[in-house]
Amino acid sequence: MEQTSFLPPPPFAPTWPQLGTLAARALDIFLRGESLTHPQFEAVSFSWRLAAVVGALRELGWPVESVDIPAPTFENPHRCIACYRLPHAVIEQAPALRIGAE
Repeated sequence: MEQTSFLPPPPFAPTWPQLGTLAARALDIFLRGESLTHPQFEAVSFSWRLAAVVGALRELGWPVESVDIPAPTFENPHRCIACYRLPHAVIEQAPALRIGAE
């Protein structure tokens, strides 16, 4: 059961990842409104560590969402993989957040 609070939620103020990192590269893609799966990220970054990158972004305060999508293979016809993205409202707030972080 969720407890109701009379206090306003804290302001959305994520930390920006360090430039040149995989987290910065993924965040840039997410802020363009694109989603990413592991194969897509590997194709643009040559890294197979998307889940770890998403975890790092979440630790920095970015509310990355994930949804499982079908990705069947011959060996595993019921296989699913995660597809990650940022909520639209976060993408809209990002330019103001960037200005405040500079």
